[in-house]
Amino acid sequence: MHLKKNIATSESGFIFNPSTGDSYAANPVASEIISLLKQGTSSSSVKEHILEQYEVDTLRLEKDWDDFMHQLKEANLIED
Repeated sequence: MHLKKNIATSESGFIFNPSTGDSYAANPVASEIISLLKQGTSSSSVKEHILEQYEVDTLRLEKDWDDFMHQLKEANLIED
């Protein structure tokens, strides 16, 4: 999955979809994930990065990852 090319993001966690006019606020971890996806980083590499940077176990990360990807897809921010 990757972030759609037209999605605007900021370092402060602001996300804007110019196609729909919708905007969102992301927490620091979500903002970091979105930034990495926007750079073209693979999902597996993003997950590895999160596991290295934060105290989270693999099972928790997988559940949270699936939930977050579902939210991004529902918001029309990512593509498969």
